[in-house]
Amino acid sequence: MIGRIHGTLLDKTPPQILVDCGGVGYEIDVPMSTLYGLPAAGQKVALLTHLIVREDAHQLFGFATPAEREAFRALIRISGVGARIALALLSGLSVQELAQAVTAQDGARLTRVPGIGKKTAERLLLELRGKLGADLGRPAGGAAAAHADVLQALLALGYSEREATAVVGKLPPELGVDDGIRQALKTLAKA
Repeated sequence: MIGRIHGTLLDKTPPQILVDCGGVGYEIDVPMSTLYGLPAAGQKVALLTHLIVREDAHQLFGFATPAEREAFRALIRISGVGARIALALLSGLSVQELAQAVTAQDGARLTRVPGIGKKTAERLLLELRGKLGADLGRPAGGAAAAHADVLQALLALGYSEREATAVVGKLPPELGVDDGIRQALKTLAKA
């Protein structure tokens, strides 16, 4: 398994890049979030990778952060979700946004990504529930559940997803649901 590539970036042709590593050029598919963070051609680059071996091809996928790679691996484990759909999701949503959508069970957010229909979004939400969170920079354990409940309460009260997500992201992890809702509403009232 190729887990990491370090070399010179030769070419960027979205969604693929070419990296020279010891005289061998590796074609690596990357999500747009990784692509935008890469240096100019000719510069050194290091990426975490995931190799998929099929009968007809070896495909190498690159990621800027461990969280992106873990999200990709979680996505491709889901039946009916291949590498292309996983890359599309990670290109359309940050890892944090994906984790929030799963926590909030927000299928509409996922269907905004090209190639993701309603049924695929529902399958993703079902399969990823409880699997994304602490590993992807979300508060761990009960704090994640409390923050998800606060987010749902704010959405039910009519606040926009953007407003609610921003406020919930600033809450201390140890705050319970009731105190979280109170503090979030105070913050929103001041805005």
